[in-house]
Amino acid sequence: MDTGKIPCSRLLHWPHLLSDMTPPSSCRLVPSPPSCPSIIRDAIHRSHPWTPGQPPSPAMALCLKQVFAKDKTFRPRKRFEPGTQRFELYKKAQASLKSGLDLRSVVRLPPGENIEDWIAVHVVDFFNRINLIYGTMAERCSESSCPVMAGGPRYEYRWQDERQYRRPAKLSAPRYMALLMDWIEGLINDEDVFPTRVGVPFPKNFQQVCTKILTRLFRVFVHVYIHHFDSILSMGAEAHVNTCYKHFYYFIREFSLVDQRELEPLREMTERICH
Repeated sequence: MDTGKIPCSRLLHWPHLLSDMTPPSSCRLVPSPPSCPSIIRDAIHRSHPWTPGQPPSPAMALCLKQVFAKDKTFRPRKRFEPGTQRFELYKKAQASLKSGLDLRSVVRLPPGENIEDWIAVHVVDFFNRINLIYGTMAERCSESSCPVMAGGPRYEYRWQDERQYRRPAKLSAPRYMALLMDWIEGLINDEDVFPTRVGVPFPKNFQQVCTKILTRLFRVFVHVYIHHFDSILSMGAEAHVNTCYKHFYYFIREFSLVDQRELEPLREMTERICH
C-alpha cells in the first residue's frame, strides 16, 4: 500500500486551488487533517543528520546515477563560468556548506557582496538540487498516480504561463513539473534575466522573478514530501532531502523571498525540522 499518496478521488475535489497567477490571499482554506502526514513525522524521528558536502547513502547514490542515465525530468546542471564573480560566490557558498556550519549562517549575505548576485547563485543551485531530487522519483510520479499537481488535501497548483497556458490550467503533476523545469531553465539561461557578462546589471524586476521561481520550486518540495515521501524512505534519502529542504527554507526566509502563506502546506513538518 502506498501510504504517501492521497487517493485520486480526493485529489479531484480539493477546494483550495492555487494558480500561479492568483495571490494566495484570494484562496480560501477549509478545515482539514494535519498538513504533515504521519509518514513524514515518523521519518523525521528516524532520520539522522546529514552533513552537507558528504556523499549520500549508497541507495541514494545509485538512484542519482540512474537519473543521469535517463532522458527524464532532470536537466544538465547550469554552471557558472570560472573566473566570474558569480563563480567565486558559488565556490564560497559550497565551501560554507561543506564546512558544516549551521545552515542559518550559510545563507546569510557575505559582507561586501551584492545581494542580487547572491540570490542568483542560490536560485541556480536550488534549481539543480530540486530538479535532481524530483528526477530520482519521476518514474513514480505518473499521469495515473498523480493526475493533479497537488500538495496534500487542501492545495492544488495550477499552471499558467505566457505561451501555451494563458489561463490557470489543471495539469497532472509530471506535466506541471516538466513545464516548470523548462520555464526555470529558460529564465536562468536568459542573459536579460540572469546576466553573466561583467558590468551588465540585473533587471529591475530580478527579485520578483526569483520570488516566482522559488515559490514554484517550493511546490516541488510540497508534492514530493506529501505524495512521494515513501519513495524517499525506500531510497534511504530522507536525511539528504531534509537537509536540502532546510537549506532552501532558511534561504527564502532570510531574504523574505516566498510569501508565508505559500509555506503553509509544510508548516507542521517545517516546525519540526527547522527549529
